[in-house]
Amino acid sequence: MKAIRYYIPAILWIILILVLCTLPGKDIPHTGWFSLPHLDKVVHFGMFGGIVFFLALGYYRQKKHVSALMLLTFVLCAACYGLAIEFVQKYYAIDRSFDMQDASADTLGAIAGVWVFKLFRRWFLKPKTVTAQ
Repeated sequence: MKAIRYYIPAILWIILILVLCTLPGKDIPHTGWFSLPHLDKVVHFGMFGGIVFFLALGYYRQKKHVSALMLLTFVLCAACYGLAIEFVQKYYAIDRSFDMQDASADTLGAIAGVWVFKLFRRWFLKPKTVTAQ
């Protein structure tokens, strides 16, 4: 049960995405920045990149390494979650619809999340080296 603490940011992020993606269409602002063309694709890209980033970060903090296979697993899970949310929007969310371009942005964002995690790990999570004395 202690392992879950590493994944709390990812869990909260995943729940936030579900809440935001199931808001009724009328509750989504359509003025100012929100009126920019294709802004929703950029938002989807960032949200699903965040899923992979937070999952990989939690896994890294728990295990001190992340294999390529685990990163691929995170990407596939995030992409499937994005597709599932599109179906939820189509069948259950009020004034929302299925959009394959959103699902594509989700998948591309998940892939980019791997790259962001690798950069973050290189820049901020450098392994501590032991110096000989």
